Amino acid sequence: MAKAFPSLRPQTQGYLLIAPALAVYALFAVYPMLNVVWMSFSAWNGLSPTSRFVGVANYRAVLTSDPVFWGALTNTVYWTALAVIVPNVVAFGLALALNQNLPGRSGLRVIFYLPVIIASIAVATIWKWMYDPFFGLFSNLLTTWGLTDFIGDWLGDRRIALWSVFAAYVWQTVGFAMVLFLAGLQNVSTTLVEAARIDGAGRWDVFRHVTLPAMKPTITVVFVLSLINSLKAFDIIYGMTGGGPAQSTQMLAMWAYTQSMQLGDFGKGAAISVILLVVTLAIVIPYLRWMQTQSEASK
Repeated sequence: MAKAFPSLRPQTQGYLLIAPALAVYALFAVYPMLNVVWMSFSAWNGLSPTSRFVGVANYRAVLTSDPVFWGALTNTVYWTALAVIVPNVVAFGLALALNQNLPGRSGLRVIFYLPVIIASIAVATIWKWMYDPFFGLFSNLLTTWGLTDFIGDWLGDRRIALWSVFAAYVWQTVGFAMVLFLAGLQNVSTTLVEAARIDGAGRWDVFRHVTLPAMKPTITVVFVLSLINSLKAFDIIYGMTGGGPAQSTQMLAMWAYTQSMQLGDFGKGAAISVILLVVTLAIVIPYLRWMQTQSEASK
């Protein structure tokens, strides 16, 4: 590039190099996103050749007269709050343990990571069978142990269905965060750790004052990825409960799909998607700015 265009500045050459990737991103990511935003201001059933502009009517209908939206929003908030804490705390503990010189740790890493590579719909099928109150794994184990009083309709009881699905989600996602945390732990300076130990610091002091500050970039990445993935949770819930019973496991991402693909109201579905996008940005952007401020303050 430099020999072909010797008169161009390095910045211009850089833009030319990334132009193809930017064009592909704009075509397959930016344009569909803008199209969804436009669709949220329109009425379209997915079959008619044209749509009709209705302004903010879709947003008004979703926020004021949709009987499912606020329940789906509440479930999404609960799910997201737990999804950024529970799997990541478990994953961080596993990473700390598997970062030690344990026998068979490579095999253990593979075992904990395996659920990540299984398709979510397959995970949903596996756990749906395990939750079966008559023939499922959990019911058979509880029967064998004489604990039949604890057998319940885990996916049919609206009080516990969401948390039953969440358990399957944790099982599938822990391995991914564990690998990221392991990569971060292996980049912690051994020199700083040894210096802290020479100064008389115990394990907790080393973890608090050396390991944890060095892990901040990794923690930020894991938090953001966990947040985004949890907010758009769809396939595992769709495969296990379909949003039921009585909409008790309904989520915003799945309700947007239901409005568009099953009820034929693409305008409302797009409006729900845009609301979900706004909620995501409202959480992620302030967090990233706060982390940047903390990073600059620690320098």
